[in-house]
Amino acid sequence: MKLKQEARVLQRKAIASLTVAMTAFNSPVDTGRATQVLLHLQHAFEMLLKAALVQHRARVFDAELGRSIGFEACVRQAEQQPEIRLSASNAGLLRAIDALRDDEQHWFNEISEQLLYLHVRAGVTLFDRLLTTVFNERLADLLPTRVLPISADPPQDLTALLDEEFSQIAKLLAPGRRARHEARARIRTLLALEAHTQPDSHPSRNDVDRVERGIRTGASRSAVFPRLEDLATTVEGTGVNVTVHFTKKAGAPVYYVSDESAPAAAIREVDLQRKFYMSSADLAHRTRLSGPRAVALRRHLGVDADPGACHQFVFGSQRIMRFSDNALRRMTESLSNLDMTSIWQAHRPRGGVGSGYCDQPGCARLG
Repeated sequence: MKLKQEARVLQRKAIASLTVAMTAFNSPVDTGRATQVLLHLQHAFEMLLKAALVQHRARVFDAELGRSIGFEACVRQAEQQPEIRLSASNAGLLRAIDALRDDEQHWFNEISEQLLYLHVRAGVTLFDRLLTTVFNERLADLLPTRVLPISADPPQDLTALLDEEFSQIAKLLAPGRRARHEARARIRTLLALEAHTQPDSHPSRNDVDRVERGIRTGASRSAVFPRLEDLATTVEGTGVNVTVHFTKKAGAPVYYVSDESAPAAAIREVDLQRKFYMSSADLAHRTRLSGPRAVALRRHLGVDADPGACHQFVFGSQRIMRFSDNALRRMTESLSNLDMTSIWQAHRPRGGVGSGYCDQPGCARLG
């Protein structure tokens, strides 16, 4: 495959950062090791995703800021690009790595050796798959096997590992122990893992507080971390040929409430601006429709009335509609089996040619 010049540069940066991450993982020096691994592993994936997006002519610059998009935007676009085929479980892995990196870079967390190994090894597995899918190259041809992460005791059962982590936190919070900071660091790590199964997961200090209260009152792991009940791993192979995949299983439901005094399991804060991040123009661009035709399709599907797909933000006198990945997914999937000509005739904006359109409820020219 002939690479575009920018894609080639980005791919080289990805390989360089992955090499640094793997070298740090296998380092005998513990000081700063996890920090170095997570920072460079996250950077490696951001560069690789951007290389893949550039190669397939996807937009990688923010039109308003004039700067390249961030990690989360890369993941979202890679999920939507058929040439990249980033699955929901693999997107969850990347979000978990990013969440672990975020805590490690901007504050601190405490990640066990086995949890670090699982995420690094799963990352190597995914990195290799993306290289093969997008660039028709293999990681084994670019890196010597001695660089890859190796463990004398690779974990096989994620459930047992999470139970062990939870028990450690409970012991650290026991009366008489002066280890609350370490316990909270481990809580942040487990909260970061929720990104595997929940794209909108963005744990805050309030979440850490609630989990701590739940553990101190004797709540079980499944009650305090219900989303982790959805998580499992498959580990195949041995030695340098081992591969790790994170998978999703059916778990207990998570309920959302606004009462700060509610049990820890009931609450996970969601950043609405992070979830509903697309404007109507963005939505039209990504569905490859004109603005008015995108409006017609939204009306036909009832997107604007779906609270999981559309949200109205109020800033003083301004009311702004924004859309989530659910809206994009519904619209994209519907285009393969709907007649847009008929939809346009039935739902087109009635403002006249050149009159424009708007997104606001009560507006005569909805758009």
